[in-house]
Amino acid sequence: MGTPADYEQPQVIVQHIHQAPPDRTVQRIALGAGAGGGAVAAGVYFGPLLVGSLTAIAANLALLAFIAAVGAWGVVTVVRSVGGPDGKAAAQNLRKARRKRG
Repeated sequence: MGTPADYEQPQVIVQHIHQAPPDRTVQRIALGAGAGGGAVAAGVYFGPLLVGSLTAIAANLALLAFIAAVGAWGVVTVVRSVGGPDGKAAAQNLRKARRKRG
């Protein structure tokens, strides 16, 4: 008969490949030696700064718009209350003119 070596089964090698999450993989590749490493590093660093600054600008513009609306409302209110009978007559004439056009 044959030797024991003839009856051995081939070895099965089980290999587990662990992969990092995609964002870390991309960062590791880009931050390594390569042409785009600096661009990705700048995006990783300056991205949150850009979002923060745009948010601050939007908040400032919203506050300015609110102040402008309150100011305009205040001016209209003061003009209506201070304007005597001439102002009321002018407002009525404007209302009549607008109704005729519509």
